[in-house]
Amino acid sequence: MRPDANRPCTAFDHHRLLASGPLAEVALAARRALDAGAAGSLLVLDDASGLPVEIDFRGTPDEMLARLQGASLETIPRGPGRPKLGVVSREVTLLPRHWDWLAQQPDGASAVLRRLVEQAARGGDAKGRARQAAEAADRSMRVLAGDLAGYEEAARAFWRGERAGFIRLTDHWPADVRDHLRRLAALAWDAQAEAD
Repeated sequence: MRPDANRPCTAFDHHRLLASGPLAEVALAARRALDAGAAGSLLVLDDASGLPVEIDFRGTPDEMLARLQGASLETIPRGPGRPKLGVVSREVTLLPRHWDWLAQQPDGASAVLRRLVEQAARGGDAKGRARQAAEAADRSMRVLAGDLAGYEEAARAFWRGERAGFIRLTDHWPADVRDHLRRLAALAWDAQAEAD
């Protein structure tokens, strides 16, 4: 997947928040922390998925950003498709009824599949957005607070939608971790309320 330099991310040096915002800005803040001798383990998380973002910090900051914005093009095998536009051919396995439906579409199978993927990537339905927000909050919580006292109880409170309980159970966590996870939890709960 091609990195998106504007994708919202958050960087932590152990339990200390370094930066939150577009990936390019967060990567630069993380780089500055590394150059200054970051005390803990440096972690950059994608806010939308809760997954760690791998950043190659070698070279100058400009070289790092250049790799961040276009690194994956060199790793994708070249073949059929339109590689200069970023269109790469890969195999898709579908049931016969899916191929039949695609064959009936006026734009062709590839155009229809690209359009469906774009629609899903833009948010899909409310239930899908709520599920993604909840999973992102849960992943972030596991990574940032999995070793903190009360993690399991707080995770259960999160999944049950017990806002007051979650706030109470996370109150003693390091402030930056606590505040970030409370923000993600609130986003997930709000998305669930919208879906219901």
